[in-house]
Amino acid sequence: MSTQDDIKQVISNSNSWKYIIAFSIALILGAINGLFPTEYGTLVADFFSKVFIRLLQFVSVPIIGITICSTIARLGSSSSQKKLWTKTLTYTISTTVAAALVAAILYYVISPANVALTTSTATGLENKSNYLDYFISIIPNNFVAPLAEGKVLSVLLIAIVVGIAIRNIKENNVYETMINFLSGLQSILFFIIKWIIRLLPIGIFGFTTECVAQFANGVEFGGLGSYFTIVVAANVVQGLIILPLFLIAKGLNPLKVAKNMFKALVIAFFSKSSAGTLPITLSCAENNLKLHPTVARFVLPICTTINMNGCAAFILTTVVFLLQNNGVEITPLVLLTWIGIATIAAIGNAGVPMGCYFLAASLLSSMNVSIVLLGIILPFYAILDMLETGLNVWSDSCVATMVNKDLKLDDNTNNNAANSSVQA
Repeated sequence: MSTQDDIKQVISNSNSWKYIIAFSIALILGAINGLFPTEYGTLVADFFSKVFIRLLQFVSVPIIGITICSTIARLGSSSSQKKLWTKTLTYTISTTVAAALVAAILYYVISPANVALTTSTATGLENKSNYLDYFISIIPNNFVAPLAEGKVLSVLLIAIVVGIAIRNIKENNVYETMINFLSGLQSILFFIIKWIIRLLPIGIFGFTTECVAQFANGVEFGGLGSYFTIVVAANVVQGLIILPLFLIAKGLNPLKVAKNMFKALVIAFFSKSSAGTLPITLSCAENNLKLHPTVARFVLPICTTINMNGCAAFILTTVVFLLQNNGVEITPLVLLTWIGIATIAAIGNAGVPMGCYFLAASLLSSMNVSIVLLGIILPFYAILDMLETGLNVWSDSCVATMVNKDLKLDDNTNNNAANSSVQA
């Protein structure tokens, strides 16, 4: 079974009616357990939440590192592929950075208040004498320590360097061996993630219990309203202002692009799956927008994997908000740092159900940050996920349209690039 098959299977399982029922029961039982606490019920909820956090920590760093390494290693080496890859990556990175930047600016302007939780977990960041010390600690001195210690940024750095090194291997048999090795590791991790997702209801039960108990004790949740405002506003601004400006700068009509991609955008919004919408996206791009089949079939599948504007905005806002609630001072430097991290993390998103939520939880848990607040966010995430998926497909469409205008390829180049894309 391929990696894409694994992802589709995970999506299929997680959207089944059995999973929805289990999810709902977990929320209800968690709420009851939090409102009417008992010693045994509290112990069980605490046990479940800690187990689920440890499971997240187990897969978070490896899946991010391997996915980014694999993505970079697969960059095409032929002249035609380089043109497509260069344009696609340029626009993907540009739009993703823009999405994270919009979220950072909104966060700085709105400055959401803390949620007055009675418990807090130190992250270690606040103990650094300065941020230069923290950046120095990111540079690894061996391969094993970052994985063993859960240093996300160090693993990201290693993944980028190793991915570039693999991409530049000249011996085809060695290159293919490394690519197959990475694909195998991805498949293993996707299977593990699939199992963890099946256990998600027990984590939800634990998180809901803790959150409801906090609420029952008089916790002030006012800051959450500002948090949700930032996430929604970041998606809206990116979709209705920033991406159209990208198109206008290339001499393209945003309204025309949106009109021709409307069917794909609607399906993406309600299905909450960029991968599941891909066939419709391809059809609209080729038949309505009249994009060259080579560009559409090369760019859109790649963008479905790495072009996650909505995910970047969600990760930055969520991680920074929870860091703030765990004692970290949010300065412009912190926001600037997380613009870069959120961009890289979004590009390395594994594509699993609730991908952005899962990735944010993984990043936080790997830094030993309490993710209790994510339990409060979770019931509303379905709405956020719809906005994010719609934005992701809209961004994919914009990137493909811009690449299509930039590249003038002959038929032989088109066919070679298309065949390479299908094989990848």
